[in-house]
Order: sequence, then structure tokens, then C-alpha cells
Amino acid sequence: MGLLNIFSSIRDRVDKFLNEKNVVTDFLGTLEEKTGIRKKILAVGAVSFTGLYLVYGYGAALLCNLIGFAYPAYYSIKAIESPSKEDDTKWLTYWVVYGVFSLGEFFSDIFLYWFPFYYAFKCLFLLWCMAPIAWNGSQIIYNKVVRPIFLRHEAAVDDLVSDIGGRAMSAAENLTREVLSTLIRNKALVTPGPSDAPSEAKGLPSSSATKVAPSESSEEQPLFLG
Repeated sequence: MGLLNIFSSIRDRVDKFLNEKNVVTDFLGTLEEKTGIRKKILAVGAVSFTGLYLVYGYGAALLCNLIGFAYPAYYSIKAIESPSKEDDTKWLTYWVVYGVFSLGEFFSDIFLYWFPFYYAFKCLFLLWCMAPIAWNGSQIIYNKVVRPIFLRHEAAVDDLVSDIGGRAMSAAENLTREVLSTLIRNKALVTPGPSDAPSEAKGLPSSSATKVAPSESSEEQPLFLG
């Protein structure tokens, strides 16, 4: 009975999504007009093809991350624009779990990469985390794992964040002060003072002093009588 309720909930969610006005349904509607195949069948075929591609296709990592990001991002924007706050909490919980999972995957990806059908299982995990069911994966992981750890270390984390923020602000202020003082010092060295031009003029020899009077040169020349 539980599985029937799950499948029924997923089917209702899919029907609701296919009846909405968005880019995906517009594209499926265009295909339905050209091929005569119903949108639901086209959606099932696309999902089946995606599953096979995640197992055997090239670029499965990109496709898996796109699935885990695009659909939740779309509904997160809708949750922000809606007056209700319940859907905001739901998708915030998903993004917290998604961030924790991505952080853990970053350090273990070199080993998980060789696991058979890893991206297919990852895609199923992300779908479970965003699924519209009572035992939603993000809710379970947040309440059982993330929340207890956060509440246990909340005070220590707040102190650490405050200390790091204070040090970063102090370092930024010192760096800004040092850059400004360096720029002012360099500008003072480059800009010429008002007394530099006359001193250069004094240093140059006068053109009149280098000239020799004709009378003086003629007197110094010896006279030779024939």
C-alpha cells in the first residue's frame, strides 16, 4: 500500500508539472503537435533515455548534476515568489543537504568515480531528496544527521565564524591602508617639485660663454713677417 501511494503521488506530481506553463511543457507540446504522441508518453521516453544515458553515456556527471540542480532551482524560484513559507523551508532543506553531499563527494570523488553505475545511483539519490513524498530524502538526512550535528556544535561554529570574519576584516583594512600609502609615496616620488626646472636651467652652460671674441683670438695669433 505504501508503494502505491508513492507512485500515485509521483504520478500526480508529474501530471501537475506537465499541465503547467513552462519551457519543458512548451517543448513537449510542440513535439506532441508534430508527432501526435501524447506529452506523458514523451516524458516517460525522455526519462527512460536519461536513465540509460546515465549508465552508458558520455558526460553522465554533467547530466546528473544538471538534474540535481535545474529542477530544484526552478521550484526554489517559484517558492521565493509564492506567499507561503512552507515550500521555502522545503527547498532550503534540499539545498543544505545538496551542499553537504557535494562537499563529501569532492573529497571522495576519486574513489566513487570507479564505482559501477555511480552517476545513476547519484541521480536516484538526488531525486529521492527532492521527491514530493513524506519520507523525502532531504528531510530525513537533515533531521537525522545535519541538524543534530549543527545544534551540537552551533556555538563553536559561531565563535569560529566570528573570529575568522574579524581577522579577515582586519587584514583587509591593513592591506587597503598599505596599498594607499604605497600609492601616495610613489606619486610623491614621480611628481617633480617647483624648484627642479630652474636648477636644471642653471646647470646648463651659457651659449654666450662658449663663444670667443674675434678680437681676442686675433691678438693671440703670432705675426710672421716675410
